Amino acid sequence: MGVLERSVATLRVSGDDLRPEEITALLGASPTYSHTKGDRRVFASGRERIFKFGIWNLSAKVAEPEDLNAQVDELLAQLTPDLAVWRELSERYSVDLFCGWFMANGNDGVSIAPRTLLALGARGIELDLDIYSPTDD
Repeated sequence: MGVLERSVATLRVSGDDLRPEEITALLGASPTYSHTKGDRRVFASGRERIFKFGIWNLSAKVAEPEDLNAQVDELLAQLTPDLAVWRELSERYSVDLFCGWFMANGNDGVSIAPRTLLALGARGIELDLDIYSPTDD
């Protein structure tokens, strides 16, 4: 079994009444990206989008080859270790770690360390995986 070619990881906090500045204050770090419900974005094409919920995202550096354990360490090192804060967040909002895993071959694999799983679980962070098969591009 080969190692995954690349991984991306983003901690996402989302909810209807989410105010990004509140999440920043609670977690102790500025987001990579955020918006509130009702914010508008106009794309280069001229198409406009009105957001239906608020979001606060913090992205880790892309890992080549895949290294989710290091990406989780990178993200959590920037944020509060206070589990009471995390419990409050996970009760009020949807909190997950989105991971994009990119395969180089048809039988690549990945292992997640117990310490990584424990750190996510203790904070109420759901693990959301998108696995992309290799392409001929």
